[in-house]
Amino acid sequence: MANGQWFPQDWPERIRALTDGTLVPVVPKRAATVMLLKDTDDGGPVVHMLRRRASMAFAGGAYAYPGGGVDPRDDDLHVRWAGPTRAWWAKRLGVDETAAQAIVCAAVRETYEEAGVLLAGPTPDSVVGDTTGADWEADRAAVAARDVSFAEFLDRRGLVLRSDLLGAWTRWITPEFEPRRYDTWFFVAALPTGQRTRNASTEADRTVWIRPSDAAASYDKGELLMMPPTIATLRRLAPYATAAEALAAAPGLDLAPVLAQARLEDDGVVLSWPGHDEFTKHIPIGTTGGGSA
Repeated sequence: MANGQWFPQDWPERIRALTDGTLVPVVPKRAATVMLLKDTDDGGPVVHMLRRRASMAFAGGAYAYPGGGVDPRDDDLHVRWAGPTRAWWAKRLGVDETAAQAIVCAAVRETYEEAGVLLAGPTPDSVVGDTTGADWEADRAAVAARDVSFAEFLDRRGLVLRSDLLGAWTRWITPEFEPRRYDTWFFVAALPTGQRTRNASTEADRTVWIRPSDAAASYDKGELLMMPPTIATLRRLAPYATAAEALAAAPGLDLAPVLAQARLEDDGVVLSWPGHDEFTKHIPIGTTGGGSA
């Protein structure tokens, strides 16, 4: 195969339905995902990625980052907060202050739920250390099960969310023809000293630390499956020599949302992502299988 781009087998039918007006787009849900970086002694930083289980209905076998949808309780005004203000984040993310808190909170919460890494500390200028003990695992499981809100968890632990440890990187919106849609903000963060990642996600069968350039090369060879937002962010990460450099660059990056466009041609459907020509895909009429381009 030419590369590792993945697309669902029902896309052609749904794109045609959207084009002829018989499909009403689903309103996308807010979501956040985090690219955790760790510096190495040679060759620049590595990024933490997980592989979705092959049994997953959507993007099974594809590589991605820890992340997920906003929990309605992420809007809770009692979330203990450190770093840039909610107003600053609202301006950066292009949303109101309540939504900004929810998105940032979701990024930190999902990273803890799926990777066991917690971007929080007892003071505005500190971060917790090892979070792998049994008591931490019990708290993580309770948050993941929604038995406890993230705000309640932080209060119980006496911790504040460190929003300054995140850098907003890009924003992608699931195509209008998808049955499940997300408006996803991608963030970058450095792995805190003393913490370590693990596969805590029920949706992943493995995790890896890999250099962005190596992951992109494996995608180009068709060895790693990825959705367009994943490979696009990897390519953008590749030039940075350290995690700190990537974080420093984040505030200057454009967060205009990327939304796929589709059009019908005589022999099929053309799917494209504005500003990302490499993902333009021609899907012939009669295509029945998802997979790579």
